[in-house]
Amino acid sequence: MSRLIATFAALCLAPTLALAQMASAPFEGRLKKIQETKTISVAYRTDALPFSFEDAEKKPSGYMVDLCRSVVGVIERQIGVVPLQVKWVPVTVQSRFTAISGGQADMECGATTVTLGRMKQVGFSSLTFVDGTGLLVRKSTAGNSLMDLANKKIGVIAGTSNERALAEALKAKVVTAIVVPVASREDGLAQLEAGTIDAFASDRVLLAGLASRAKDPKELALLGDPLSYEPYAIVLPRGDWALQQAVDAALAQIYRSSALPDIYNRWFGALGRPSPVLEVMFALGRLPE
Repeated sequence: MSRLIATFAALCLAPTLALAQMASAPFEGRLKKIQETKTISVAYRTDALPFSFEDAEKKPSGYMVDLCRSVVGVIERQIGVVPLQVKWVPVTVQSRFTAISGGQADMECGATTVTLGRMKQVGFSSLTFVDGTGLLVRKSTAGNSLMDLANKKIGVIAGTSNERALAEALKAKVVTAIVVPVASREDGLAQLEAGTIDAFASDRVLLAGLASRAKDPKELALLGDPLSYEPYAIVLPRGDWALQQAVDAALAQIYRSSALPDIYNRWFGALGRPSPVLEVMFALGRLPE
């Protein structure tokens, strides 16, 4: 009987001992490097207003930038290095993934959609936002849906999830249009204003931010419903479980705190409360300790 009791006690203690071993285990991967160098490299987009962009002083700004600043603050306490030096690394649509996989940055805080294909190259944190592919047009363009853009020119950045979403939507709705690759959102806006293209496809919130920079924002409009579901996350090194666990734990803590509504309202307060889908996403991200 005493042996049975001892065995049962050992089984009960096993999870506690395992957690204690994990807590005392040395950090691994990028997290170990971050602790040793007391520096974390954060990639950011310069063209993804209001998520990630450069302000008038050429400093990183935006919803995702602020969220990642809070994440870094939590990681500082996790690894016992306060403060961490943050090295900001500007990236583009084309270079954001290689910056992470190549070691130039430890995380990317932009407007990056999680896809199964991208998971073959990089890792992702818990979700940070939910958006959808939309279409920005001149108000003089007739119609208010994708169907009304038949035989017209639609610009989209090549290699993005928006390009794939546009192709799938055109196929599903049996709409023939001329898809025009553009180099960047600024290029897409310039071509739209010049009349070179009739519409520009990108994430809807990004299009709203882009339209605010137009020569005459009142001349532009977003069409109808989104063409796709675009879940955002922080890009991380693929297979680096220690850093991913640290980032996910930080996001869970932020989602449970008053920091989240402060960050959201700073960038999206004018849009009102988060959408029901976004509310659910935040709720699911509030993982317990």
